[in-house]
Amino acid sequence: MAELHSITEVSAAFGLSVPALRYYEECGLIAPAARRGRVRYYDRESLERLALVQLWHVDGMIPVSGTAAVLASERAADRTALLHAQRDGMLERARRLEHAAAVLTHMLLCSRDRPLDCPTTRAHISARVDAALAGEELADGFLPARPDGPRSEHPRSGSAPPQEGLSPAPPASARPAVR
Repeated sequence: MAELHSITEVSAAFGLSVPALRYYEECGLIAPAARRGRVRYYDRESLERLALVQLWHVDGMIPVSGTAAVLASERAADRTALLHAQRDGMLERARRLEHAAAVLTHMLLCSRDRPLDCPTTRAHISARVDAALAGEELADGFLPARPDGPRSEHPRSGSAPPQEGLSPAPPASARPAVR
């Protein structure tokens, strides 16, 4: 007979709460191999399924509903389409976060007492208002790029914001429309 592990043992071994395991079961992600009274028990196959759930949900950062869809996919092509959609959405969120970090870095380096006294901020705010009044998307990123690639120097500090891990602002099509 296969070795069985109680829900409490599995919870401790996998770093999940007992309610999380019950939730995974409720969503159809995992199933216990047996029950004794009210206690769920898991065999090796159930634990492998849980590890697969963690691969998609925890490591791959796929929401529970997406994880269920990936696990339910019977064909590699279906699974690939789901994973592409998840990855593309994640990469877009990462681009937006990089842009947000660049904006905040610029604002942290700005020595102006009032943000609108900064020429870069002033130009961006003016462009945002113009775009909103024209019913258009804001076409420019917050920070202008230099011809050689990195962002321009801050007008007051004379030094470029830290660039580690930062990329240019996302294209206008990737940013939410200004309304």
